[in-house]
Amino acid sequence: MTAAQLADIVLIAHALFVAFVVGTLIFTIIGGFRGWNWTRHLWFRCAHLGAIGVVVAQSWLDIICPLTVLEMQLRASSALSTYEGSFIEHWLHRILYIEAPTWVFTASYTAFGLLVVWAWIRFPPHWKRK
Repeated sequence: MTAAQLADIVLIAHALFVAFVVGTLIFTIIGGFRGWNWTRHLWFRCAHLGAIGVVVAQSWLDIICPLTVLEMQLRASSALSTYEGSFIEHWLHRILYIEAPTWVFTASYTAFGLLVVWAWIRFPPHWKRK
């Protein structure tokens, strides 16, 4: 497997992480209003809270996401002579990476994190199995 292919795998993992963080909040809120018990499982909610907690902490501490760092290192070490990147790289980068000042991301991640905390309080997880 080449470094470029490994970079694509890291990019896909990054996109799946983002989808988990965003999707879980959406499902938690919808599930809370609709009475979906699976959205209140403790392990599911703790994983979500931990994931967004790491993102918020990294943004406040001005730490670049390790997945981004790894992907960029792999891309830098790959010798792509005929293409500027892969199909996966091109499209996922357009979705994941937006040009904006750092403070915009910090504020966005913090607001999203606060929304996750609100969802935790409004639709608390089940501490015991029903």
